[in-house]
Amino acid sequence: MRSLKDPRITGLLSIVKLELSGDYSHCKVYISSLGGLESAKSAVEGLHSAAGHIRREIGARLKLRRTPEFHFIADNGIEHSAQLDKKLRDLGN
Repeated sequence: MRSLKDPRITGLLSIVKLELSGDYSHCKVYISSLGGLESAKSAVEGLHSAAGHIRREIGARLKLRRTPEFHFIADNGIEHSAQLDKKLRDLGN
């Protein structure tokens, strides 16, 4: 979603995991950043501020009558994967 202008939302962000409640009213969104966990935490703060805008945009783009309330959570999945990849490459050399 490139329309977000919050300076805390920078760099490459990735959605690692989604957990949608049974009644589709809440959605936990796990966010990871290539910049590490601190960068992801900063981005999560910006995403929390923009949650209403994000909810409106997703509802309009997917043509949903009701959209879930989003809860953003910082995750270090990308950083962990990059470290694992480096270790595997080091073993190969």
